[in-house]
Amino acid sequence: MNSCEPIEVFYNVRTDLDKLQYAAYILKIVEDVTNENDASYNILQLLLNTIYTISETDMDKDLVIAVFKLRLMSIIGFTPNVTECVNCGEKENLTHFSIKTSGLKCKECAKQDKSVISISDATLYAIKYIIMAPAKKLFSFNVPESSIEELKLISKVYMEEKLEKSYKFDKIFS
Repeated sequence: MNSCEPIEVFYNVRTDLDKLQYAAYILKIVEDVTNENDASYNILQLLLNTIYTISETDMDKDLVIAVFKLRLMSIIGFTPNVTECVNCGEKENLTHFSIKTSGLKCKECAKQDKSVISISDATLYAIKYIIMAPAKKLFSFNVPESSIEELKLISKVYMEEKLEKSYKFDKIFS
């Protein structure tokens, strides 16, 4: 190879400290879940789409990070069951997300699980979309602020549980 040119340089990430911090945070996570010389096309695609979204859009950064974490967990083999209750198979009244059993639970089954997080309908649909959407359309949705908070909590706790590691956003540059 004699020369190369970048396709995208993510200029806005370099000029905005907040965007840089978010990008560095996701890069740290990707560094921890990948190995050198592994074929990780789906992770690379998710990483590039996420950095592009951070750089070029005004989408809520906390939502972007939550989407990134949930999708990454699916790619690396921790896909939560989002089609039915993980206990009884009920397809309706899915009102909770279980961290321990990796998926949605109905109201009745959630009563017996201490690791559940209650979710709104908007959050339920967002989780389903994040897990099943085509990679190129992953960031093409919006949710209310209350759902962003629920998604932040679910993605943080779910990732920490499955990876057995805690990531502190505010400590990324320390």
